[in-house]
Amino acid sequence: MRRSRQNDPEYLRNRLVDLLVHFKEEVHSGNLRKKVLSLVPAHNLLRDLGSSLITKEDASSARDRIIYYMSKYPQTIISGNELMVVAGIGEWARRVRELRVQFGWSIISGVTAKEMQAEETNIDYLDVPAIGPDDYILIDPDQDKEAAFRWNAANEIRRKKVGVREKILEFLRRNTGEKVSGEELRYVANNRTEWARRTRELRTEHGWPIVTKTTGRPDLSIGVYLLEQDRQAPVHDRQIPDPVRRNVLVRDQHRCVECKWSHDKWNRSDSRHLEVHHVKPHAQRGLNTEDNLVTLCNVCHDRVHSKK
Repeated sequence: MRRSRQNDPEYLRNRLVDLLVHFKEEVHSGNLRKKVLSLVPAHNLLRDLGSSLITKEDASSARDRIIYYMSKYPQTIISGNELMVVAGIGEWARRVRELRVQFGWSIISGVTAKEMQAEETNIDYLDVPAIGPDDYILIDPDQDKEAAFRWNAANEIRRKKVGVREKILEFLRRNTGEKVSGEELRYVANNRTEWARRTRELRTEHGWPIVTKTTGRPDLSIGVYLLEQDRQAPVHDRQIPDPVRRNVLVRDQHRCVECKWSHDKWNRSDSRHLEVHHVKPHAQRGLNTEDNLVTLCNVCHDRVHSKK
């Protein structure tokens, strides 16, 4: 009977060895179906043996075993074959997707990691070229318990007959001030590979204050995106290259040079975020250079422009 001795790995190992030893007699048989049928119990026992490596007290289901295993090795490349073994079921990939999309675990696939790297989202602790399409990484060991609510919105948006950029923007605007994962944005985009490029374009070309760990918010985890405020930056501020913007923020210690506000002081009722301001106005041919740019919070930035 399947899984009748799942908590007894030694018993399962002995049964598997016994079956494989007796399979020697079938190897030389001319009956193909008989060979296949002889291996079915061994296949089932191997699944049971893999799932028995994690006790039911620690994880009672295939989905629980997968996240239990990945939580032991965060920020580590885990192959799909490993997850298949500990899951003990054939549909292990679906369980990974459920953990990621419905249950808020920050798991990215090898495919997503490469797409993020292509858009200069630096995953510095991973050897991205070595990641295969069937590999996975648990980026953050803490579960995002609000993910189920976002998942419902994502399902609604991804079915709309609009472009990828429009879908991503609508999802981000519905979650203004909330962290969302790259996997969620990929899901909203119907798994289109262009999702990372469209997200970058929303920030750099369309002026939406979407930040990541490497574009203004070092406190965020890799793979996390956040729309800081539901408004677009002025057209002239959209022309500042990402590396220049990043260097200005680092130079000013991610702090407004006027009021000294930083994200360390942020709370849910606070609509502030950091922007980069031209000392010599862009309209007066002020350049997009580090020495002509300073960090201001959006409140001080608006005040400076209103005075001018």
